[in-house]
Amino acid sequence: MNIMQSINSDTICAIATAQGGAIGVIRISGSRAISIVDSIFTPAGSPTPLSQRTPNTITFGYIKTKEQDIIDEVLISIFRAPHSYTGEDSAEISCHGSSYILQKVMQLLIEQGCRAAGPGEYTQRAFLNGKMDLSQAEAVADLISSTSEATHRLAMNQMRGGFSHELSVLRNQLLHLTSLLELELDFSDHEELEFADRSELQKLATQIENIIAKLVDSFSTGNAIKNGIPVAIVGETNAGKSTLLNALVGDERAIVSDIHGTTRDIIEDTINIDGVTFRFIDTAGIRQTQDAIEALGIKRSFKALEQAKVVILMYDLQGSSKGFHSFYEKVSPYLHQKQIIFVMNKCDIVETIPSHLEKFIQERSDINWHPIIISAKQKLNVDTLRRCLVELAHLPNIHHGDVIVTNIRHYEALSHALNAIQRVKHGLANSISSDFISQDLRECIFHLNNILGEVTTDEVLGNIFKHFCVGK
Repeated sequence: MNIMQSINSDTICAIATAQGGAIGVIRISGSRAISIVDSIFTPAGSPTPLSQRTPNTITFGYIKTKEQDIIDEVLISIFRAPHSYTGEDSAEISCHGSSYILQKVMQLLIEQGCRAAGPGEYTQRAFLNGKMDLSQAEAVADLISSTSEATHRLAMNQMRGGFSHELSVLRNQLLHLTSLLELELDFSDHEELEFADRSELQKLATQIENIIAKLVDSFSTGNAIKNGIPVAIVGETNAGKSTLLNALVGDERAIVSDIHGTTRDIIEDTINIDGVTFRFIDTAGIRQTQDAIEALGIKRSFKALEQAKVVILMYDLQGSSKGFHSFYEKVSPYLHQKQIIFVMNKCDIVETIPSHLEKFIQERSDINWHPIIISAKQKLNVDTLRRCLVELAHLPNIHHGDVIVTNIRHYEALSHALNAIQRVKHGLANSISSDFISQDLRECIFHLNNILGEVTTDEVLGNIFKHFCVGK
């Protein structure tokens, strides 16, 4: 069914709370929401039905079957369109959190004409009813999944319209540029008329380019905040990489063995340290091997190195320096412009740093080393490593109103918009015809509108909202 056709055509219901809580909430939205709830609800005290009660109020009473059997004592909240989350008539039933009660109430609602809501359908209706633009709607999912103060603050800023406001200002400036150029096209027969000063247009286009470029550049930070700073744990086989991963995440996440090549694929896990999310990647030990599967794992290790912002380079204090030198030569091309924590493992067995290792570190002054001696097995100095990771994160403090891009869809659209405005600047600098410049301006506006949802197709909407939880 077409999304635009289905809006307001039926009334939906869904359980909006997680299973197992003391209280459960069922949300109902649509033109018949209040009348359907009325049909299964008996208010305590005053017999006034919900349909005649004041909006934004709560009523105590009972959910009953057709046979007047009481299912539960409940509180009913009612909201009238357009003053509700979805912009439609809505109701919320707060009952006890028993799965039997919740399912029974859902059954009664469906029998009276409700339809079970799909994932994200409430927020989808809020978008289609003009309660929020698409970027704000996407921020709802980010808010629900936020796992740190930074991700929470970014989602709140976007949901409150900070990002939308930034894009609206850009779009208005682009529309002004377009209108001036297209006025010239309308009066192209009068060559002496020029509505747009090319130098002023070039200045405005540069300002717009700088703002869009800043938003595009912010994605690397936003992605790190949202999905975790990628940290690759690399080293020779049996250096203790998997043991360290288990010590950091506090779980037996990776298989630990004395057999060389045990880890044959990358293993990822995400943890929060002092409000900063890190995505740890335990890689296969890098060495020469004839094992095809292990070789594939090593290839993926190098790919993880490329993507990492921080690299934990592990050295086995029991190992030979010759072997490590060979290993280092393989990985050194990937280490530049990255934060390197040089972890010397197994200090519970070898307590001092060998002189050859100190010399090795000193000779490579071009690398930003952060040496730490640990025992991953005994968890000695692992807390020191955690503190070092937080210090190296270098994430900015997120303040109210800060606009940082965290969504890959937004990043792609902004990248296209940036290319378009750069073509506009090139056209203005080289006196290209106004109709070509106008086309590039319209393309830039199109990509900004795509973020806000003003040119979005049903297929795109379906892909966005299917990832929401049911009940939101």
